[in-house]
Amino acid sequence: MTEYSAPRGTKDVLPADSPKWQYVEAKFREICGLYGFREIRTPTFEHTELFTRNLGEATDVVSKEMYTFDSRSGRSLTLRPEGTAPAIRAFVEHGLGNVLPVTKLYYIGRLFRYERPQAGRYREHTQLGIEVLGCEDPGVDAEVISMAAEFFRSIGLQDFELRLNSIGCPECRPKYRQALVEFLAGRVGDLCEVCAQRSEANPMRVLDCKVDKCKSVLTEAPKMTEYLGGECGDHFADVQRYLTQLGIPFVLDPKLVRGFDYYTKTAFEFVSGQLGAQNAVGGGGRYDNLVEEIGGAPTPGIGFGLGLERLMLTLESLGVELPVKDGIDAYFAVMGDAAREAAVSLAREARSQGIACEVDFTGRGLKAQMKTANKLAARFAVILGDDEVNSRTATLRDMRSSEQRSMGFADLAGMIGTEGL
Repeated sequence: MTEYSAPRGTKDVLPADSPKWQYVEAKFREICGLYGFREIRTPTFEHTELFTRNLGEATDVVSKEMYTFDSRSGRSLTLRPEGTAPAIRAFVEHGLGNVLPVTKLYYIGRLFRYERPQAGRYREHTQLGIEVLGCEDPGVDAEVISMAAEFFRSIGLQDFELRLNSIGCPECRPKYRQALVEFLAGRVGDLCEVCAQRSEANPMRVLDCKVDKCKSVLTEAPKMTEYLGGECGDHFADVQRYLTQLGIPFVLDPKLVRGFDYYTKTAFEFVSGQLGAQNAVGGGGRYDNLVEEIGGAPTPGIGFGLGLERLMLTLESLGVELPVKDGIDAYFAVMGDAAREAAVSLAREARSQGIACEVDFTGRGLKAQMKTANKLAARFAVILGDDEVNSRTATLRDMRSSEQRSMGFADLAGMIGTEGL
């Protein structure tokens, strides 16, 4: 056992896995570009009140999961636990709403929550997210959902289900909240300890509980959709109509809620994989009052986010193979100082032509160097010794077929760029 290890709830992404992560991130950027989104990068930490005022004091994140500390000046700061509030803060602070009538943002960033680590859930994780600000039309909701589905399919994830609900707005939600509180009041003893505490302070979060006995209690719970006002009801119906038009199947889930108080109307979630209770691979919803709460002009918004760690575990559990390049193009195996000097120049020339290669600087024997070439999954090995340097030739070995041939320095790069000897 090593003296040091990664902190609990964190994850090292090792070189063997990094190309897969890069591939997924690149696909996300590609899809965002197709839909007209532009990247925003916000600080890793924000003033604490950005989260306490807008996420909801009774939410689990604010009450017990935030990493909060005081700066040297005494100002309370918090490592960002979610991506939407920081993006909206930047939108308001820099007047991005004055540039275009509709602002589309995406981000890839690290989030931090102190919670019990589970499969796909870490205390530090990477989130991919989008935000659309400035339009309340239900067609935007459907487009955001469509974009998320297209992204999943682009990386080979076909086995997923879209769950959909509406959680109303500040006008119609209080009536539902009261009905839910009254329903739960006579059943507190049948709830788990956490939900018993939530039943009055944050009753809608009880709907999201994964404990079996709570699920049983909630089978007869009132549904938010039965309390929607005319505007919210029409909006939800239109979202469903757009999704049907786009050919995106969905399941209505009256127990689907979001974890933060700022959400309104549309709420959605994608589930897939074999991670048990942690089978959600992404979700989002509308938040038409958040911009105003953060200090901006009234501006409707909707967003979507997913945890990259959980998504990668889901892909692995489903056996999805990502088409990532494995290995380098060439490995220069050298014997002698003169050969090493020549290899440095040859490698530079190869790299200038987009060829990925490495030079051995260890001074080991040829057999050991060829083992390294195999471990690096090199397509070719370029073997150089003093005799080759004097004749300005090299031995090029095809690492798949073991065929090899001698050729001049000037021809090396062109041959390495081919499929084989």
